Amino acid sequence: MRRCLTWIGRLVFFGVTVSLFAQEAVRFEYDSGEQRWSLDNGVVRLRLQLHPSGNLAVESFTLAAAGDSWVPDSRYRSSPIQVQVGQEFVNENSQFRLVAQSAVNAPRGGKRQSIILEELTGKGRFALDLDMHPGQPVVRYRVRFINRGFVRQVVRGVNLAPWTFAGEGREFTVLTVNQWSNHGQDGNFEPLLTTLPAAGTPASASLFTGAHGLQCAFLSVRGVNGGGLLIGWEFDGRVQALADRDPETKALRFSAFIQGLHQNVEPGAVFNMPWAFLGLFHGDFDEGAFRTQRYVEAVLARPMPDNKFPYVIWDSWKYQKDIDEVTLRQNAVLAAQLGVEVFVVDLGWARMIGEWTSDPVKFPSGMKSLSDFVHGLGMKFGLHFPFAEAVEVAPVLSANPDWLSTGRYSYFDNSHSLCLSNRATRDWVVNEAVRMIDQYGVDWILQDGENMVKECTKTTHTHDPLNSNYDNAANGLNYVVSTVTQLRPNVHWENCEDGGNMMTYQMVRNYVTSIAADDSGELTTRQAIYGVTYPFPPRYADRYYPYEQTYKYVTRSYMFGGPWILMNRLPALTEPDFHLLADEIALFKQLRLHIRDGKVLHLSPRPDGRINDAIGSYHPATDSALAFAYRTESNAVGFLARFKDFNPDRTYRVRFQESSRVLRLTGKQLAETGVRIPLPDHYFSEIAYIEPVN
Repeated sequence: MRRCLTWIGRLVFFGVTVSLFAQEAVRFEYDSGEQRWSLDNGVVRLRLQLHPSGNLAVESFTLAAAGDSWVPDSRYRSSPIQVQVGQEFVNENSQFRLVAQSAVNAPRGGKRQSIILEELTGKGRFALDLDMHPGQPVVRYRVRFINRGFVRQVVRGVNLAPWTFAGEGREFTVLTVNQWSNHGQDGNFEPLLTTLPAAGTPASASLFTGAHGLQCAFLSVRGVNGGGLLIGWEFDGRVQALADRDPETKALRFSAFIQGLHQNVEPGAVFNMPWAFLGLFHGDFDEGAFRTQRYVEAVLARPMPDNKFPYVIWDSWKYQKDIDEVTLRQNAVLAAQLGVEVFVVDLGWARMIGEWTSDPVKFPSGMKSLSDFVHGLGMKFGLHFPFAEAVEVAPVLSANPDWLSTGRYSYFDNSHSLCLSNRATRDWVVNEAVRMIDQYGVDWILQDGENMVKECTKTTHTHDPLNSNYDNAANGLNYVVSTVTQLRPNVHWENCEDGGNMMTYQMVRNYVTSIAADDSGELTTRQAIYGVTYPFPPRYADRYYPYEQTYKYVTRSYMFGGPWILMNRLPALTEPDFHLLADEIALFKQLRLHIRDGKVLHLSPRPDGRINDAIGSYHPATDSALAFAYRTESNAVGFLARFKDFNPDRTYRVRFQESSRVLRLTGKQLAETGVRIPLPDHYFSEIAYIEPVN
């Protein structure tokens, strides 16, 4: 058991000091006379009502600790149901009759309130599911459409962020984050801040999210009083989202619509729309990020393989496709000596893209022989698997030329795109994945592809040609990965869609990690980590380290985040470089759980190479922090870091990785005066450690 702190009964929560209530039970109450629901977990409380007029509307969403209450504008109802069925819209103006309501257990220790409503003009039945979990300031929600009629209905629109809150006279700032787009040229996880002014020129923040999109499936909103909202959606396909103000009421309003939705719902069938979530925080955007990340880990994310995760990984891509059995065995021996935990064979191991059997010329002993060799060295074994791609001469396309999608995307070897929402295609991919895993002893899959949610409008496939975006996401990609995971649960998946280009909250449900900046330099990598750690936990920010020459400034530019992936030719390392890299890997292993479980601290502006930059992590359970500081071309010989999360009356010891200086400061001094982290030379990195003095 961890050592108890002297202030065990209290902690810093949502930016204010409050009593410990994280384990308070989730309580749902229904007033049948008023047809009003109250959902409360001691952290947040959501109230909504089916009014006598028949309109379903949210009354308030409140953060208990801070007293922040978000309420709809008095002139405009906010309904969690905004769906288009055919040409008809079901929204805050629709009238319903309550059919049934119930509260049941939800996955991962939560509780679910289900409300089933009949739309009074005959558009159908709609079920609203609302999940809460202990200690989490978040409500997860989805809408289900139940076709009770005798003819097919078509759902043509759903708002995954159907919220409107009063905002007149108040200014808000919206935080969104770019994805890695077009090889980093159109986006490298830049945090984007948009001010929605209280008056004057209107402004808005727009997002284009999902595979082959531009932004992460997330937005955070903060008012001038520190109260904030979090919104995210669990859908890997393309979504067009918006945060703006109503021009008349100045209400704060949101929307997130699935592009090109055309979902057929047969008589008696149910269409489960994607889940999304709404959360609250109080404080700065780092606090909002921490609450989002802890919720993702507690409720949404694929469980971690073990408590050593995130791993140190070696990947063969520095050799490109020029790999063979002898080269990989040589690298495997050195990787094990360095402390690598997963050994991944990248593109080039198979006969061709789309034929997922090992190349007999490159691997005369077979891939299983290499896998056994790697396992014998104490490492897990992984394979690169771009399963939605195939070259024209691959047997799968020779036998099934119609399996191609209509949308073509540029991938290696001029390969073509497979339509995963075509049932025969996806079943073949699932069978190939399971065969590959079993035949070669695979523990780790590096899933790659230029766009994992393909566009396909073919009438010869089993999907609706008008519903390509939804079908290829939900019934294609998600079906393949989730089915293979169910069949082989001990195999773990890394998302690498064109670099970090499918950063959604559905992605975290299927993968244990995701790439950030793809095979990039140290500054580009630090920029990516800076941005991606607003919407996603640090473990969903792995980095590819491509260097044979080893410098601490460089290694430590890759140390913060999820799995640290070496992408270099290990025999090319000199003996001093090899030993230095081994020492740095050992250091990463000492720090990785602190970073994984801590609150990310964006201590500086986004790195640009011209000024010194820093990123840190505060670990609530141990009341400790660490910070990485970097000097590139700046003339400043240090970085002044301030830490706001410590107990102001407690004393802390500050030490450094390189400097022998040791300081003793109070939490108040750490927040107000700060700590100057020494950076004596250009291209220098230092790590500061702040620990409580008992």
